[in-house]
Amino acid sequence: RVRCGARRGTARAMQSALFLALQHDGGRMERGGRRRSSEAEEAEKGRMKRTIIKDWKTRLSYFLQNSSNSTKMKSKKVGKHRTYFRPSPEEAQLWSEAFDELLANKYGLAAFRAFLKSEFCEENIEFWLACEDFKKTKSPQKLTSKAKKIYNDFIEKEAPKEINIDFQTKNMIAQNIQEATHTCFSAAQKRVYSLMENNSYPRFLESEFYQELCKKTPITRAAQGT
Repeated sequence: RVRCGARRGTARAMQSALFLALQHDGGRMERGGRRRSSEAEEAEKGRMKRTIIKDWKTRLSYFLQNSSNSTKMKSKKVGKHRTYFRPSPEEAQLWSEAFDELLANKYGLAAFRAFLKSEFCEENIEFWLACEDFKKTKSPQKLTSKAKKIYNDFIEKEAPKEINIDFQTKNMIAQNIQEATHTCFSAAQKRVYSLMENNSYPRFLESEFYQELCKKTPITRAAQGT
């Protein structure tokens, strides 16, 4: 009987030890699973970032190509900043001196617009550009129709490209477009400009694509011989 009791005691002890071991291993597996899950999430984030950058570059190339083709079909007027060609590193570096320098350059504007698309906030630059076009409109009839379109596209609640402005400004615009003037959207445009200048613009300057534009390409012997 003593031996039987001892065996049962030994068996219980072994079961307890096995249970503790399984718990310990289970904990390790759970922690390991968490680590693997965390690593998988980081890898997925990395893949998403690479995909966004690749898509951004593709969008930019497509945008520039189409803009360049349409420009060639028009008159050969030379603007303040000509260029849909890749800028020199020195020209690209000028964009970091002021936000206006970036917006005034056609390639810079296209690059910034593509960057905002990658951050899912392209409505800001589209609204700003629509306002710039609106201010150049001379016909009163066109002014009214453009004002309503801008309001419908960017201002009203749940608009397809709704911008982030306060309720008071929205109400003021809704009243002003009834008798549209060139200053209808001035307050909202300043707000959006400030938002881009203080938030999106610094991130653009730190982006991989902009940094690549600023890099000077080494001159090869073949290039030197030409």
